[in-house]
Amino acid sequence: MANNAKSFTKIGIFYDGNFFLHVSNYYQYYHQRKSRISISGLHEYIRHRVANEEDTDVRYCHIVDAHYFRGRLRAQDAEQRDLLLKERLFDEVLMREGVTTHYLPLGPDGEKGIDVWLALEAYELAIYKQFDVLVLVACDGDFRPLLRKLNTVGTRVMLLAWDFEYTDRHNVQKLTRTAQVLLDEATYPVLMHQIIDDRSLRNDQQINNLFLYPKEEQAILSALNLSTPVIAPIPTPPLEQRSEGVIQSLKEGGFGFITPDEDMENIFFHFSEVKNRNFAALRLGDRVSYILGRNDKGYCATHIMALSVEPHGNYVGDTMPFIPYDDDLM
Repeated sequence: MANNAKSFTKIGIFYDGNFFLHVSNYYQYYHQRKSRISISGLHEYIRHRVANEEDTDVRYCHIVDAHYFRGRLRAQDAEQRDLLLKERLFDEVLMREGVTTHYLPLGPDGEKGIDVWLALEAYELAIYKQFDVLVLVACDGDFRPLLRKLNTVGTRVMLLAWDFEYTDRHNVQKLTRTAQVLLDEATYPVLMHQIIDDRSLRNDQQINNLFLYPKEEQAILSALNLSTPVIAPIPTPPLEQRSEGVIQSLKEGGFGFITPDEDMENIFFHFSEVKNRNFAALRLGDRVSYILGRNDKGYCATHIMALSVEPHGNYVGDTMPFIPYDDDLM
């Protein structure tokens, strides 16, 4: 819909927090980017995308409201899982970007009622604040009635959609797809996975700014008056319990296979089990030691230690990167 060049375009953003975390975890752990999504970078991209879709100047496109909805662990449970600090850090990131948080306690069956709360708040605020464009970060087809209601009040909807698949740490194939009914109802459906993976945009600054990189992560820590987190050494199981082999294959999804010295088939391993080396620094033929484990698909390697003294190539560090929110929260 074309606007007069000087009309003010009001943007409201609504996050399904569980879905957003799932997407961010995918890019951190399984995608070749190996980085989390930047809230500030995403908001800037949204402003430019809305300006392009609305045929107006980005100077007149402003985010006037942003809301994040998610189920949350009880404080005692979060403390036991060492998640309190990470949750607080991410809260401060959201506050710095002007995002209002909405939490419901997680029950035994997971999130209950958070989608309904998001839909009610989005519809009410669209009427009260008269958003020109409401941006929805979600994939669940249950939001279809919300989009239809927003259409009736003349609020245009931009849907940020992601489709992706990967193999998790248990060698299980995972697939995430945005409901087709949402794509059909949205005024501006934006397939973010296609844009991010478009090789013609690999040097596009707006796309690259969608992700956090080490300097930005350090800047966040400094702004919060925190030093770089110290990673405690990981205890290594006794040598008599460990087997050895060589890296036989490495996959972009963050997993690979080891050929054991023993006479047995190649063994699956997940990047999270590599304890003294960045997964990106591993190379075919590297010797490793490991503990033989099992998952629902058979044998797997755990507690993997690279045996070569020096890592290959150039990469950033061997320690775990700063994570403002954690995969355990999913």
